[in-house]
Amino acid sequence: MRKPITTITALVILLALGVGASAAQARAQDSRAAQDGPLQARVRGNPQPAWPDEPLVTARHGMVVSAQHLATQVGLDILKQGGNAVDAAVAVGYALAVVHPCCGNIGGGGFMNLHLADGKNLFLDFREKAPLAATPDMMQNAAGKVVNGRSTRTYLGVGVPGTVMGFDEALKKYGTMSLAQVVAPAIKLAREGFVLEPGDVRIFNTSTAYFRKYPNVGAIFLDHGRPWKAGQILRQPQLARTLELIEKDGTRAFYDGPIAAAVVKASRANHGLLTLKDFRDYTVQWQKPIECDYRGYTIISAPPPSSGGATICETLQIIAPYPFAKWGFHSAKSTHYFVEAERRAFADRNTYLGDPAFVHNPIGRLLSAEHAAELRAGIQPDRATPSSQVKGSLGPYQATDTTHYSVVDDKGDAVGVTYTINSFFGIKQIAGDTGFFLNNEMDDFTSKPGVPNQFGLVQGKANQIEPGKRPLSSMSPTIVLRDGKLAMVTGSPGGSTIISTTMESIINVIEYGMNVKQAIDAPRIHMQWYPDEIFAEPGAFTPSVQSALGTMGYKLRPVHSMGDIAAIVVDPRTGLLESVNDPRYPAGEAAGY
Repeated sequence: MRKPITTITALVILLALGVGASAAQARAQDSRAAQDGPLQARVRGNPQPAWPDEPLVTARHGMVVSAQHLATQVGLDILKQGGNAVDAAVAVGYALAVVHPCCGNIGGGGFMNLHLADGKNLFLDFREKAPLAATPDMMQNAAGKVVNGRSTRTYLGVGVPGTVMGFDEALKKYGTMSLAQVVAPAIKLAREGFVLEPGDVRIFNTSTAYFRKYPNVGAIFLDHGRPWKAGQILRQPQLARTLELIEKDGTRAFYDGPIAAAVVKASRANHGLLTLKDFRDYTVQWQKPIECDYRGYTIISAPPPSSGGATICETLQIIAPYPFAKWGFHSAKSTHYFVEAERRAFADRNTYLGDPAFVHNPIGRLLSAEHAAELRAGIQPDRATPSSQVKGSLGPYQATDTTHYSVVDDKGDAVGVTYTINSFFGIKQIAGDTGFFLNNEMDDFTSKPGVPNQFGLVQGKANQIEPGKRPLSSMSPTIVLRDGKLAMVTGSPGGSTIISTTMESIINVIEYGMNVKQAIDAPRIHMQWYPDEIFAEPGAFTPSVQSALGTMGYKLRPVHSMGDIAAIVVDPRTGLLESVNDPRYPAGEAAGY
């Protein structure tokens, strides 16, 4: 039995980090840290979270890592049966909708990043869309004030789901198995049920009050009004029937059949905007992924309407000249320059990026060497730059819950999928007897310029609500190549912290020479322009580094945990696939063969 997770909340449960220490103590700690190396340096004087010690997993043929162990096993079974990485990715996605319903979904949307063995790099956007009746001010009252909860807990927060069409498109184009083959394990898990583990139950317990509020939800996710306990079996017959309809009729069942009709009926009854036309008009799209070079590696990541690839690459371009390996993991210097680069990249993200069908995204300029040099020049060597002094750097704009999983097959195909219903269990409501939670993705839009969303992001007009528009996302499924060959697949949930978490997993491997277990176990930090704070997990900094950052003008916000990295790394010496379950989510698993 996996050890229980201590909490789920990624950003708002704050812990006290120890600060201070005498100058002599600090010098002694830093001296030992320099001798011990980066991983030992991070733990000196700081308590570590009570996360389980997950084992490193190696495999020669194929690997799957996801946030729920049963979904991982579903994907591994598909690979063993001869399916490719796309077949396994679709099977894992449907399985997560059953065993990880807070975040795995058919009621939301997301992105799929693919690197095929023949060298092709592809990106599939199945992000949700705003209803055709949506308006820029729909989350505001008559006085122009954003109404708390309207975008997160009501049917006005629901965008048109994209997951089912996205999976269908990927499977038809690049899979080798039928829809019936890949969805069958999910149907079985929903109908026969699965044994709940402590990590599963802890996630359910975050929303018990909401489950009690809605009888059709409580009938499934509560045990006669009481929270489920570890060891009990959760069965979801309604979701099984929905998945059987999808198995039989594919996307038609979801977008032009009984499932769409049920969602629209519930939306109308609850003052939402969704119509059958919204479902019938929904489309997915193939796009060219964002690509950039860093230290001899090629980073392949998510393009708009994701901000992930652009923000990761812009940050990496800014920090590229700095000797991070020499300075050390989370030293005062490496932290300073990483945070300042992120601050500037997030200011650009929040100002300029949006759905490319509606706005021009100046990706070429944002990722240019000239732009990186200009931003780099504004970083002071010994002082934090207040966020109030950092603006979108191209001038005025002209008119986080989620889950990630990674799959690699024996042919060298690699797939990273990040998909979401936004916050845990979306709007916490299920339409009729469909059995799946609906997203609150409309909160990812700018409800009003300058007003932060649930992740604290202060965004601009480029991401305002418009009919049929896809909201800006931080989801960052990322593939890393070396000399054209697969080196790493990575990604994470976590709202706006997705970008930092994904990027740090890459930096830890490339800059600091960590293996995948060390890279994932290492504590994380995050800066997103506003709020003007460094989010930091326990153990992120030594006391002397904390003191130095305070002297430089930084404010630290201690957080219990950030993200849930699902990464696979190819060992360059042996060619073996390596992965590990992120200990922050002990219900997950990495498995290979």
